[in-house]
Amino acid sequence: MSDIASRRSVSGADDPFATSFATSYAGVVSFLAVADEGSFARAGDRLGIGRSSVSRNVQKLEAQLDTRLFLRTTRSTSLTREGERFYEYCRPGVERIVQALEEMRELRNGPPRGQLRICSTPGFGRKIVAPLLRGFHAKYPDIKLELVLNDRPMDFTADRIDVSFRDGRLEDSEIIARQLIPMQLLVCASRDYARTYGLPSDIDELAEHRCINFRTASGRVREWDFKVGGLPYRRLPVARHTFNDPDLIVQSVLDGHGIAQLPAYLVCDLLGDGPLVSCLSQYAPDDGGHYICYLSRKHLPARIRVFVDYMIEQTRRLDLDCLTKISAAIDEWSAMRAAVAL
Repeated sequence: MSDIASRRSVSGADDPFATSFATSYAGVVSFLAVADEGSFARAGDRLGIGRSSVSRNVQKLEAQLDTRLFLRTTRSTSLTREGERFYEYCRPGVERIVQALEEMRELRNGPPRGQLRICSTPGFGRKIVAPLLRGFHAKYPDIKLELVLNDRPMDFTADRIDVSFRDGRLEDSEIIARQLIPMQLLVCASRDYARTYGLPSDIDELAEHRCINFRTASGRVREWDFKVGGLPYRRLPVARHTFNDPDLIVQSVLDGHGIAQLPAYLVCDLLGDGPLVSCLSQYAPDDGGHYICYLSRKHLPARIRVFVDYMIEQTRRLDLDCLTKISAAIDEWSAMRAAVAL
């Protein structure tokens, strides 16, 4: 007799898996929904069932486990310590089941489809990600897209993020991060500012200039990143202006109000023959990148896989390498400064 047949021959009373599966699965799904939503009513809305059904499912699960999973009051619902531990055990398993169901539906029903929730830093999202979404939607019309712009990294699970675009240096081992392009940070000024005030030739000369700083969503003012003698070096100049939006900083630099350190993707088309010049390129850091990130799963849903492949291909096609433009601008600025000296 086969192993499967042997299992089928066992009576329900003798097989705890068979007797408890229906109660356990409904209870676990309801439990996870309540834990995520913080409310039995919202969990019912999310699952498409009534609040009372969610409550019954959770009560049966608690009775089966002989453990109280939630602390309930008229105002709030929170996990007990046992509930927190049970949540940590159950969540990965249920996510794998949901992923398996989605994969099978996608394989059976044809082209990739479904909802895709994406997050990005505001600057990169507006300048790079958003313009590419139109082409992606034209290629995959059955995938619904939601783009969330947030300077603070969002949590994949808590915020239900499928794909995240992140900048800088990544050290999170829980995610897969694929570099789109290297991250070039450039100190830029308008041509009018350069003619009037000159440009710093050394990091220490930043103190003599009208610097413009960026304030992150956490309230911290971001330091300027450099590389000196092959080692990372950070400096926080005294600022004439501070903004919490990179587009406002670019506009302020264009208006001649000061100098700022900006990512290349924001200013690449403004250098060369454009209105901006760059300086301190000899100290530019070269160990960061712009990344597309997703959870470390062995099998990605098709909608995520095609989106990641598309964004990598299209982003790398963009002309975002500013080194040539920087060299031309530096040569032009050096000639202009020599002419003024004469």
